[in-house]
Amino acid sequence: MSTEVPSVGLQLRSTVKPEGTVEVALIRVPVPRPKADEVVVRIEASPINPSDLGVVFAGADLSRVRAGGTPELPSVSAPLAPELLRLLAARVGQSMPAGNEGAGTVVAAGPSEQAQALLGKVVGLASGEMYAQYRCLNAAQCQPFPPGITPSQGAAWSINPLTALCMLETLRREGHRALVHTAAASNLGQMLVRLCHADGVPLVNVVRRPEQVAALSALGARHVCDSSQPGFREKLTEAIAETGATLAFDAVGGGTLVSEILVAMEAAAARSQPGFRRYGTSVHKQVYIYGSLEPGPTVLQRAWGLAWGVGGWLVMPVLERLGAETAARLRARAVAELTTTFASHYSEEVSLTEMLRPEAIAVYGRRATGSKYLVRPNS
Repeated sequence: MSTEVPSVGLQLRSTVKPEGTVEVALIRVPVPRPKADEVVVRIEASPINPSDLGVVFAGADLSRVRAGGTPELPSVSAPLAPELLRLLAARVGQSMPAGNEGAGTVVAAGPSEQAQALLGKVVGLASGEMYAQYRCLNAAQCQPFPPGITPSQGAAWSINPLTALCMLETLRREGHRALVHTAAASNLGQMLVRLCHADGVPLVNVVRRPEQVAALSALGARHVCDSSQPGFREKLTEAIAETGATLAFDAVGGGTLVSEILVAMEAAAARSQPGFRRYGTSVHKQVYIYGSLEPGPTVLQRAWGLAWGVGGWLVMPVLERLGAETAARLRARAVAELTTTFASHYSEEVSLTEMLRPEAIAVYGRRATGSKYLVRPNS
């Protein structure tokens, strides 16, 4: 085993306490020696995604974060609503690692040919526990990057790129021709703009601020609708009518946005199917909710007939349904276009210790567009 690798490293853990709080703390954990087919990866970059926040803070009230621990091993705690604590009953008392994806350098390897071939290489990981300084895992779980790709460039190699690619696979397999995407100024949204442009798929982007309209327009987005502006519904309907979008992916979840999209789709479809129709148009309209930026109820004010569907959508189960061959093809494309179509941008970089500062949590915990953080565990 390489002398570069210490026997102990830092790892972030999240624990739901029976008294109704979540505690997030840095702890010291042993760094295992790699077995025959294993490698040790020094984790050098890992993004903070909304899905990561769900594990780390478990839905706690982040306006009431309290700092604790020591300067070397800090911790924070925040209260959980009673109804949320009931839903988290199976997590109570469990110390859970977090961090869905990341990238780093293989610094030690077992004696197998597959493991030795990765020694010194920069690789991507999507096996969880990325908010840690070191990870020991099977060589088959590592995604080697092309020469020149840095850990920062490859940190978000999996979740957002594969989500965008699976959205288009879903569109094609379900027979749609165009799609609507909400919270569209995010890193994922920007990837989707570039991907749809490259693949010739019409895209309607829904954002929440005027500056986000300008940002997506600068990327070449043709249809960008700002839900904060007067005339939003009319503009959305026009964009859907022009593109023929009958599929939407919604990252917001709560509120009436799903309802507004379905109303606009029905109004656009009615233009090609005029006259009175008791049950609405025959055009099927589908919205998939894949995020929860707004945690409140999804409000459906039904005014779009009966040819519609609303469901949940999660990228990893979708990848499984697509099959191993398709999944491998999508992963290969994600890696090949890491610095172009699937490039990620971050507002801040923090160490594991800095990740637990209340002032940092107040920013990245909002999950707002333009405030994506990158964790550098070994900085």
